[in-house]
Amino acid sequence: MPPTPATNLLELLETQRILAIVRGNDPAAALRSIEVLVDEGITLMEVSLSGADALRVIRKAAASLGAGVHLGAGTVLTAEDAAAAQDAGATFIVTPGLGAGVGAAVRLGLPVLAGALTPSEVIAAVAQGVDAVKLFPASSGGVPYLRALRGPFPTVPFVPVGGVDLDSVEAYLDAGALAVGVGSPLLGDAPDGGDLSGLRHRIKAALDLAGVR
Repeated sequence: MPPTPATNLLELLETQRILAIVRGNDPAAALRSIEVLVDEGITLMEVSLSGADALRVIRKAAASLGAGVHLGAGTVLTAEDAAAAQDAGATFIVTPGLGAGVGAAVRLGLPVLAGALTPSEVIAAVAQGVDAVKLFPASSGGVPYLRALRGPFPTVPFVPVGGVDLDSVEAYLDAGALAVGVGSPLLGDAPDGGDLSGLRHRIKAALDLAGVR
């Protein structure tokens, strides 16, 4: 049976403020990293399908973690990706752009955080019925670009991703981001079998910066 979708992704993003992005070359290490994230208080995360054996990581994490953990699939490009992610246990979908995976996820009833960068892409994303817009890559324009987009799109929920490091978390949130997505600056080498103690330290710092501790 497919998992229950994240019923209100917007609310989760607004309350959690940090979306952790897990992408690794070692499936077992990626799973351990997810467990550390949860232990330290981050319960909203995506597992990128570009990581090694990502669907199995999602499946194992979804089976072992409690209902309070919200696990999405990232780098969803195609309709097949969206269906496979749902089958593995993902409760929301994250895309890098406006490919076929967006419409497929919407039809499946899965909340969608869809990648967009330009004003035209933001308009197209909203028209497709996405829940929030992943401003990607956020590093292209940084915080000033997010502020500029907030002018014509004051009600669009933006989640900057791509080049967001711990030093810029507060600035993006202060500029009106609903939440921020943080990958390697938060996870480091942990999903590849690296340091878990460093990951714990960075999680604490990120949550403090986001004001959710």
